[in-house]
Amino acid sequence: MNLDEYRSAARSWLAENARRTDATEEIDAREFMARLHDAGYSGITWPKRWGGQGLTQAEERAFAAEAAAYTLPTYIFSIGLGMCGPTLLDKGSDAQRERFIRPLLRGEEVWCQLFSEPGAGSDVAALQTRAVRDGDSWVVNGQKVWTSVAQLADWGLLLTRTDVEVPKHKGLTMFVVDMHHPGVTVRPLKDMTGRAHFNEVFFDDVTIPDAHRVGEVDDGWSVAVTTLLHERLSISAGVGMGGGVDWLAELRQAVDTSDPYVRDQLVELHIRTRALSLFNQRLAQETKAGIFPGARGSAAKLLLAELTLFQADLATSLVGPAAVVDERLSHALCLAPAMALGGGTNEIMRNIVGERVLGLPPEPRVDKTVPFKDLKVGTQG
Repeated sequence: MNLDEYRSAARSWLAENARRTDATEEIDAREFMARLHDAGYSGITWPKRWGGQGLTQAEERAFAAEAAAYTLPTYIFSIGLGMCGPTLLDKGSDAQRERFIRPLLRGEEVWCQLFSEPGAGSDVAALQTRAVRDGDSWVVNGQKVWTSVAQLADWGLLLTRTDVEVPKHKGLTMFVVDMHHPGVTVRPLKDMTGRAHFNEVFFDDVTIPDAHRVGEVDDGWSVAVTTLLHERLSISAGVGMGGGVDWLAELRQAVDTSDPYVRDQLVELHIRTRALSLFNQRLAQETKAGIFPGARGSAAKLLLAELTLFQADLATSLVGPAAVVDERLSHALCLAPAMALGGGTNEIMRNIVGERVLGLPPEPRVDKTVPFKDLKVGTQG
C-alpha cells in the first residue's frame, strides 16, 4: 500500500485499539503490544527475518504522527525497543536475534539495561561488576543502579568486567542476563514523583551461559557504545519519555495567548521542538542508510534535555502555581530534571560533542592506559 493508505489504516487501527490522551481507561501493556505487533505496527523498520515489519522510516513517521493523539501503554518496553533490541540486531548472534527479538516486539518479554553502578555512573567504564568464566558459563557478582523497569524485566543487557589486567575500556564483556535468576535481587528506588522509575540490582553468583554473551570476550565496550548510541537516539526521539504531556498544547490552553510575550515564548517552544524533531529524523534516516551518526546522537540527547528543562521553566513561569497543582503537569515537571541525567549528564554530552563532533582538544585523561587493577575507582582500593 502507498503511504496515504498506510497512514489511513494506522489511523483506523489506533481509533479502535488505543487510548486517547484525555481518556481514563487503562489498557494492558503486554496485550496491547501483542495486538500492535500482529497489526504490523511494532518494529516497523526492523528486519522481517527477526519479527519486524521491514518497512521504511516514512511508515514509521506516519504511524508516529497518527499515534501522537494517543497515550500508548508502551513505556515498560521502551528500554528493549530503544536500546537492547537494536543492540542485539547490530551486535548479537543470529541465535540471539531468533530467540529474543520477536518476543520483545510482541511484548511477551520486558528488557532493562544494566550499565551504571554506584561508583560508575558517568564513567561507565569504571564499573566493577565481575564475570568469571566457568566452563561454558560465566558467574557474575556485583551491583547496578538507576536501572529503569528492572522490577518488571524478564531480561537485561548486562555490562561486566572480565579482565582487570588491562585498561578499563578493554576488559569489559556484554551479556544477556535472566532477571528471574535466583541470584538477581531488584530493589525499586522511589523518586520525587512518588513512583519507582529506577532500581538497584544485585548479582550474587548469577550463572550466565556463554551463548548469551553479546560480542567478543573483553570487547564489551564497543557493544556498550552501540547501546549508548541507541539510548541517546531513542531518548532524544522521546521513546517512553516526557511524562506524556504535549507541552505546547497544554500551555496554549492554560495561558493568555493574546499576550505578545506569551506568544513569543510559545513560538520559541515550537521552534525548539520542531528543530529537534527534524534533527532526529535526519539521524534516523542516516542510520537506516547505514551511516553511523556517532557522537551526534549525544547532541540530540543534549538538545532534548535542554528542551525539557526549557518546557518546565516555561510552564512554571507562564502558568504559575497551577502548574504544580495539575496532576499531569506536576508529574512532568518532576521528571524534567532527570532528562539532564539519564543517558549521560549534559556536561558529559557537551564533552562528547566538543571532542568528537567539533574536534576540540580532549581533557587530560591519565587512566586510559593504566590496568584497571591499579586504579582507585568507586569502592575499589
